[in-house]
Amino acid sequence: MKAAVILSKGALPTYVEDFAEPVAQNENEVLIHVKASAVKNLDKMRASGKHYSVQNENFIAKVVVGGDGVGVLEDGTRVYGIGASGMIAEKAIIEKDKIVKLPNGISDEIAAALPNAVMGSAMALRFRANLQKNETVLINGATGVTGKIAVQIAKHYGAKKVVATGRNEEKLKELLALGADDIIVLKQDDDVILSQIKALHQQSPFDVVIDYLWGHSAELILSAIKGNGGFSNRTRYVTVGGMMNDNMTLSSSILRSTDIQISGSGLGSWTPAEMKLLIHEILPEMFQLAADDQLKCDTVSVMINDVEKAWNMNIDSGKRLVVIIGS
Repeated sequence: MKAAVILSKGALPTYVEDFAEPVAQNENEVLIHVKASAVKNLDKMRASGKHYSVQNENFIAKVVVGGDGVGVLEDGTRVYGIGASGMIAEKAIIEKDKIVKLPNGISDEIAAALPNAVMGSAMALRFRANLQKNETVLINGATGVTGKIAVQIAKHYGAKKVVATGRNEEKLKELLALGADDIIVLKQDDDVILSQIKALHQQSPFDVVIDYLWGHSAELILSAIKGNGGFSNRTRYVTVGGMMNDNMTLSSSILRSTDIQISGSGLGSWTPAEMKLLIHEILPEMFQLAADDQLKCDTVSVMINDVEKAWNMNIDSGKRLVVIIGS
């Protein structure tokens, strides 16, 4: 079968035309004829061995890349599935309890691109932040794929106000049409950013912060919402990524002067019950929203034989690369 395969440690995926087909190992596994699979930062980091979820694993050569995808089961049912084997291939093995039937009206590309962004946004908003209706949300790093989805889902979940930050002013302005109420450009001087965050926090205190950047931007946000010794609004701060820097400096005085809860959302932090809700409730709802054109996700598509060239292709940060495997 055709597949994108890691042949040696640190190498880019190679297009292979005669790779061995996967075989189900137990009754919970089924074969899927894959139509499309998205390439996420998670896939790239896991393939390179740099992601925390695989750093303790020994490298195994000739592994198909891609963690999830969209395709057709043997009975013709069109589904999204999380792979028990690599998904950027003509055939893959998925687990029965990690399958979502797709609604009519959603393309393979959108269905493949959406789940990772939903995991990185809805899981944080719903389970870590426990977002309530009429609350105010700050999304730090909102111009990427997941940040754009987070803006829309926050509003769908009932947020009264959504503030979006990012370095690209043009892309931030596009978020205003997707539900953002205010934007903050992170290319400005620190004192300007601090004053803008403080002003918005005073107008409508941030109940939730979803952070995809961390690093210096997180230092600025936490400094801006720091208390002054009086009562402060409780803020649930959830880190989902470290695109700016994986480390930051945190002053003890911020924690002592502010009613703040800091947590993380990602692989390893979710409970089995939360993952079950993702598969059976959250993803079906989001797929239907996308099918109804109420949830926007932009993609760039390449054919599987171009996967090596496209793997590190410079793609707009607001779009998801999707590999097309079958027609």
